[in-house]
Amino acid sequence: MTWHTRTPSAGPGPGTRARTRTRPSPRRRTAVLTTAVALGALVPALASCGIRGTSVPVDAGGAPSRVSCKVPADSVAPVPPDSSRVTVYLECSSALAPVERTVTNPKQQPADRLRSARALLDELQEQPGPVEEEAGFVTAVPENLEVSGPRAGDPEGTLRLSARPEDLPSFALAQIVCTFGESAALGRTHAAVLGGPGDGHPQRYPCSDEVRTHPDSVLGAGSDAPGTSG
Repeated sequence: MTWHTRTPSAGPGPGTRARTRTRPSPRRRTAVLTTAVALGALVPALASCGIRGTSVPVDAGGAPSRVSCKVPADSVAPVPPDSSRVTVYLECSSALAPVERTVTNPKQQPADRLRSARALLDELQEQPGPVEEEAGFVTAVPENLEVSGPRAGDPEGTLRLSARPEDLPSFALAQIVCTFGESAALGRTHAAVLGGPGDGHPQRYPCSDEVRTHPDSVLGAGSDAPGTSG
C-alpha cells in the first residue's frame, strides 16, 4: 500500500516536493517475522547440543589416521643361508605387535642364551625401516641399553640389563619382556626374568595379553622370580 502526502489544492509552493513513503507489505512482514522466530529457536537448540557459536573459524585438525600394525607379507625377503628369522615386539597404536626381522648368524659360534638375547636387543634398538614405519611401528628401547648374563645366586634364566627394569620407559620394558619371553632361542617362557646393574633381586615380568594391549601395565606386573634368594 502506498501513502501520499496531500498538498493544498492551490498546488505546491516554490521548492516544495510531494513526499512518498512505502510501508512493507503484509507478506514481507510475515516473512521477516518467520525468519526471526526460526533463528530464535535455533540458538537454544545449538546450546542444548553443546555447540557454541563462534565468530572465527575453528581448526579441528586433520582426521585421525589409521595404521595397519602389520608388515605386508610380500615385503618380507627370503632368509639367506647364513641368517635366521626372529620375532621382536614393537610399539604400534599404543600397543605391542610382533614384527619379523632377519639376523645374521655369527660364523663358527654356537648360539647361546646371552648371544641370542643381545641379538634381540640389537633388533629392538634398530629404528623401524620404511615398510615398518608406514605400518605404524616405532620402538622405545634406548640405544645405549645393554644386556648381560646372570650373577651368582640369580634365578635360572635371569638376564641383567644395564639399567634397572623399573627405570626404563614402560613401553621399552614391555617390548623387551615380550621379545625375550616369546623367543624360541630363550625358551619361549612367555615371560622374562630381568635384573638391573645393582644388587636388586631379579623380577619376573609376564608377556600377557594385558601387557601386549596396555604396555604401561608391565611396571606393575613384576614379581619375585622363583628361586630368588635373600
